[in-house]
Amino acid sequence: MSEFTFDFTAQKLGQCISGNPYVDHWFDALNILLPDYEINTPKRAAAFIAQCAHESGNFKALKENLNYTAASLSRVWPRLFPPDIAAQYAHNQPKIANRAYGNRMGNGDEASGDGWKYCGRGLIQLTGKNNYQAFADSLEMSVDDVPEYLGTFEGAAQSACWFWETNNLNTFADRGDILTMTKRINGGTLGLADRQKHYDHALHVFGG
Repeated sequence: MSEFTFDFTAQKLGQCISGNPYVDHWFDALNILLPDYEINTPKRAAAFIAQCAHESGNFKALKENLNYTAASLSRVWPRLFPPDIAAQYAHNQPKIANRAYGNRMGNGDEASGDGWKYCGRGLIQLTGKNNYQAFADSLEMSVDDVPEYLGTFEGAAQSACWFWETNNLNTFADRGDILTMTKRINGGTLGLADRQKHYDHALHVFGG
């Protein structure tokens, strides 16, 4: 296990995720987990905290929000939710997830319920049975136990660490390359300015 190369404290974490009521719980989890995944330098920790803060609304949203209106469904998934279909699914998150994520990412069909069971969870949302299974395998646990685990402080943080390691994000963190990192996480550049702002602030707090 690698130790932190800087003084990582609950107070510093609190400055990075201001307004979060559970800073101490997050600190307890991250203080153990981050060194395990070598997210242990100011640049690496700042990048990780910044990306997670953006993805989870300052470590507050640990489950994907699928509470879409009919109009939004048709805009986000036009093929799956044409207007007549969208009206039948609006605001019903389990039904939306099962249709949107059915027959994808290792999930069964819409009727299987896998879309909702394996919807986005964690600080960097893990989505789809294939990802849940890979994460479960890394911890030698049953995939059926993963959804509940991702709702805990430790599980939400560990899944983000696992995603970070799997996608080799420390390499980009060492370069301060927020753009490439964001593309790896998001698939595009959504929220890039906010991610950069979080990163600059966290790097200052951590003394990088």
